[in-house]
Amino acid sequence: MGDLELLLPGEADVLVLGLRSFPLREMGSGGWNQQHENLEKLNMQAILDATASQGEPIQVLLVTHGKIPVLVEELIAVEMWKQKVFPVLCRLEDFKPLNTFPIYMVVHHEASIINLLETVFFHKEVCESAEDTVLDLVDYCHRKLTLLVARSGDSGPPEDDESRYSTPMQELQKQAELMEFEIALKALSVLRYITDCVDRQWSVLQTMQLVHSKYMQCLHPVCWFLSPGKLQQFEGSRWQTVAPSEQQKLSKLDGQVWIALYNLLLSPETRARYCLTSFAKGQLLKLRAFLTDTLLDQLPNLADLQSFLTQLALAEPQPPKKDLILEQIPEIWERLERENRGKWQAIAKYQLRHVFSPSEQDLRLQARRWAETYRLDVLEAVAPERPRCAYCSAEASKRCSRCQNEWYCCRECQVKHWEKHGKACVLAAQGDRAK
Repeated sequence: MGDLELLLPGEADVLVLGLRSFPLREMGSGGWNQQHENLEKLNMQAILDATASQGEPIQVLLVTHGKIPVLVEELIAVEMWKQKVFPVLCRLEDFKPLNTFPIYMVVHHEASIINLLETVFFHKEVCESAEDTVLDLVDYCHRKLTLLVARSGDSGPPEDDESRYSTPMQELQKQAELMEFEIALKALSVLRYITDCVDRQWSVLQTMQLVHSKYMQCLHPVCWFLSPGKLQQFEGSRWQTVAPSEQQKLSKLDGQVWIALYNLLLSPETRARYCLTSFAKGQLLKLRAFLTDTLLDQLPNLADLQSFLTQLALAEPQPPKKDLILEQIPEIWERLERENRGKWQAIAKYQLRHVFSPSEQDLRLQARRWAETYRLDVLEAVAPERPRCAYCSAEASKRCSRCQNEWYCCRECQVKHWEKHGKACVLAAQGDRAK
């Protein structure tokens, strides 16, 4: 598994074999937390394997044991929890948690799963092993693309104004909002990998044709922001200022969008089944404005897409088909909503009493387990770039000596950040001493 191993082959096999779906009511429970830790380990090991380019056993294990459908269901379940239960939980009068770490783990669970899926879906056999749940995954990704497109009308990157987040819950809600944007970008990549297999997945083909309009809208700058005097781009999990000489360079996310559109529009099966009505033709021809010489130099394959659009402009639109259409539809979201309809408040109250009100001792034990899961050497190996200062976001070289979790560029930033970092630092340090 490469020079740096988090899991031994036999251990990874046991963790994958134990993956299962949890009811919404049990999210945050002891068994659920154990699975979350296992998923984080599998996630980090999968990234290490992909980085080392020495085979990817995590992906093989997930396919062999048929666990991709389980991951898809868990992904949609935690999405539903965040939409249906989390807001109710925050509104409960007696919900005043002293520590938000247990809730953060549930909120972060969606990001963990979509990140693992992004890593393994690069391989076509993973997409095929998803079976019918690939429809549910496409439906999930479509919801995230809709949020991403809606966000493109915002004024820009969220401001890091800490005075607005005076309570732990307000800070948690801020983190959840930022995380939602990154999850949507991961979903965009997952959906792009699914387009590589669209010829093999007959059931998903028609659904994917409905998604291409969202991809077209993603060609607008959802990951770019123009502020006075500078252009910012979301890359490597943060907003970065783009130098004028780099502004015409194709970003990874833009490339994913174009490759997905190429797959959807030029696939032989898609072209045989796609009814090019006047409306569809008009929408597709809008792509020509984006196919500049600079773009074609960076992605030469798009010349085929440009030729297709030129031919399309001269072709007569097809009349709408009146044939009988039998379509397979996603069912996980609808099933979960049907099973839990009218129970959202009851679930929130149950979790308040039994899940999100841990004792100080329970928190210390959990902090110890988190420290064992998030090994610093592994985190540094999977990090996309050098660590950043927790206060000012500059490149950092100094680490908090007490908890070893936060990074700083200088002593002054560490002192300014202590009011926010102090409680988490003490808890993490206590967890280390309990080992």
